[in-house]
Amino acid sequence: MLDALTTEASSPPGGPEIDQLSVTDLITLMNERDATVATAVRSALPSIAAAVSAAAARMRDGGRLIYVGAGTSGRLGVLDASEVPPTFGLDDVVVGVIAGGPAALLSAAEGIEDDDQAGAADLAALGVGPLDTVVGIASSGRTPYVLGALAHAADNGALTIGIACNLGTPVARVATHGIEVPVGPEVVSGSTRLGAGTATKMVLNMISTATMVQLGKTYGSLMIDMRANNAKLRHRAVRMVTEATGADDATAVRALDESGWHAKLAIATILTGLSPAEASQALELAGGRLRTVIEERG
Repeated sequence: MLDALTTEASSPPGGPEIDQLSVTDLITLMNERDATVATAVRSALPSIAAAVSAAAARMRDGGRLIYVGAGTSGRLGVLDASEVPPTFGLDDVVVGVIAGGPAALLSAAEGIEDDDQAGAADLAALGVGPLDTVVGIASSGRTPYVLGALAHAADNGALTIGIACNLGTPVARVATHGIEVPVGPEVVSGSTRLGAGTATKMVLNMISTATMVQLGKTYGSLMIDMRANNAKLRHRAVRMVTEATGADDATAVRALDESGWHAKLAIATILTGLSPAEASQALELAGGRLRTVIEERG
């Protein structure tokens, strides 16, 4: 039952009546509660690591990472997915699905979260298959829309991951990999956009970032597949190339110009002596892993 979930519970007996607190005391309380979220996420690290490893294995073969959720959970999934193309240079590989569609990003469509068939239909529309990984996100761990999506994904051979902020949840139980982050009661009772939302954002950051690293989208800590499509990002690309190669700014800019402002390709040309076309072919053969190309040509 919903009332039994810790995310729905009121503050412990004797806890503060927040409408009686000063602004300073209230935001201090919120900060103290937020400080406990990282500890709760830490308890789920083994489950997160297993999920990332499994997802990366499918994505190497051409699969997608698909987030699905309702309300705040859905918005966080869409947000994380939307950051992947500019950061890691991949389109249509990480996908965010929210109950109610794009309009629900701005206007609440809360009724649809109770429709498991809608969740299944939205996944069917994406043509989910065996190479894909579907991440069901539900703070409560029991949202019918998400459960319907996970069931459809499993029926079609996809890897499934369930993220919840309670323990012993249906979402985690039905998924191949269950990730449960028990954040406890919210400062505003039941408002899971707070601690549960923070925990969810942390877990999604880990899943997308760690998966992209496994796919060779970084070199060291440098986001070498970033799209340098404005002045700030071009400056960042020059800095990445100089840091990775030891070249001066002029050499970095010349290599970037010749490589279409693709930092990974520019670094490869400088460190291997290959032309951009040759370096591009070498990277393709290496599955996009710059370090492999450099080590093979070193």
